[in-house]
Amino acid sequence: MQRESMEFDVVIVGAGPAGLAAACRLMQQAAAAGLTLSVCVVEKGAEVGAHILSGALLEPRALDELFPDWRQRGAPVTTAVSEERLYMLTSEQGGIELPPALLPTPLHNNGNYIISLGNLCRWLAAQAEQLGVAIFPGFAARSPLYDDQGAVCGILTGDMGLAADGSPKPGHVPGMELRARYTLFAEGCRGHIGKELIARFGLDQGRDPQHYALGIKELWRAASHRHQPGLVLHGTGWPLAEAQGGFFLYHGDEGLLTVGLIVDLDYSNPYLDPFEEFQRLKQHPLLAHHLFEGKRLAFGARTLAKGGLNSLPQMTMPGALLLGCNAGTLNGAKLKGIHTAMKSGMLAADTLVQSLAGGDAGARRLTDFDAIFKDSWLHRELYQSRNFIPALHKFGPWLGGAFNYLNHNWLGGRLPLTLHDRTPDHATLFPAAECRKIHYPRPDGQLSFNRLSSVYLANTGHIEDQPCHLQLGDPELPIRDNLPRFDEPAQRYCPAGVYEIIDTDGSPRFQINAANCVHCKACDIKDPAQNIRWTPPEGGSGPNYPNM
Repeated sequence: MQRESMEFDVVIVGAGPAGLAAACRLMQQAAAAGLTLSVCVVEKGAEVGAHILSGALLEPRALDELFPDWRQRGAPVTTAVSEERLYMLTSEQGGIELPPALLPTPLHNNGNYIISLGNLCRWLAAQAEQLGVAIFPGFAARSPLYDDQGAVCGILTGDMGLAADGSPKPGHVPGMELRARYTLFAEGCRGHIGKELIARFGLDQGRDPQHYALGIKELWRAASHRHQPGLVLHGTGWPLAEAQGGFFLYHGDEGLLTVGLIVDLDYSNPYLDPFEEFQRLKQHPLLAHHLFEGKRLAFGARTLAKGGLNSLPQMTMPGALLLGCNAGTLNGAKLKGIHTAMKSGMLAADTLVQSLAGGDAGARRLTDFDAIFKDSWLHRELYQSRNFIPALHKFGPWLGGAFNYLNHNWLGGRLPLTLHDRTPDHATLFPAAECRKIHYPRPDGQLSFNRLSSVYLANTGHIEDQPCHLQLGDPELPIRDNLPRFDEPAQRYCPAGVYEIIDTDGSPRFQINAANCVHCKACDIKDPAQNIRWTPPEGGSGPNYPNM
């Protein structure tokens, strides 16, 4: 098939904080070095920010470096954290507030901001375009391109206008080859190309397996007399009796608040349902007080990489770099990944400009990035926090919390040992016969809701007549193996009702409702047989998040 091709100096996959920070920094540094660069950013969402979801608390350190005058430029970063509280919920009614003095120092949020990451990315995209970056929303990167030496030399975008059977429909447009001297992959957590690159180049050799959590979030319009701009609530404990994780509730600007639950995906009971756990959480009096009389505006879900430095793959390969949450730069101790993702993109830009200024078009291995990264505050921060999540996984919230308090508050994260968690999340499920069934209450329609009404608020849209983007390695496995052994957990770990077991004439059938997909990637991670492969649907498909 004949495909159109375009040439750039740098192609960036993903218009999230890492990709956009890299694009802006590239143009800034190129101008300072007297270089003229062609840079493009490819984004699978219908618009920049459409697929962006985060808590989100912003530590402005990287933004300060990228645009020291961001306030004068009108960045949507206005609500500073004014008060924060941390709770341990002990039951559906009870809990205790933990004294600030007993919290590990990374959990303090003085100087941080409550933001919409989607809106920040829209603003960053505008800055990038002003600097001369070309941004192409609605185009999904399907696969990397490799040159004759095996180095990455760009990407292939997905076809537009394919029928469900893969045949071209009227108006079919083949994908384009976007060729580049360097390619930056900033797809976000569990990027499908990132997976391929890690496997192809062995980037994870000698590392712990990456660990993930599923974050589920709602945006609410708070009742005016209950709104407290700048208030931050974090907590753990109930309702997560059989999983680790925690909740957040942030009072932002313009009467908005965000509430969410993060569930670590290393849980063992296949009956656990993260979506239903979130609905239960909102009934707790602590959260219900803030949500009562409010209106739910939006819903979304996304996985996040929590393995930290121990699970961070090699980020360099011939012709390309893996950045941000695609690599796993989130700081699990701080529960923040925006500033770290941005910094990884900025370090990548510094590396590329040095290489381009030197006229280096040889092996293109970008080995200078490793030294630049290890000399940065990003590496120091991740190193100090390397034990935080493994400690919680090994010792639980109380003993793990005590370990982290000692390590961070007394030793500054310099405890001379490194904890490891070498069991991948998909391998932690117990057989259903060994686990208790969890019975969840019916939604009340005021604080708790069902899946379909939630998916509706994610504004998710997929053309029905297109190839299914959720691919099964073995189509028979869900019914043959997963159903009898684990009661097919995809019915529950997916927050959007994508996977169902349907009774057809007395026989179970595994049904995929791909149109419901919010692109969280939980299925790609948690399926115990690693039989489900998430791939990008037609460009522009998926959720369309406002203010998330």
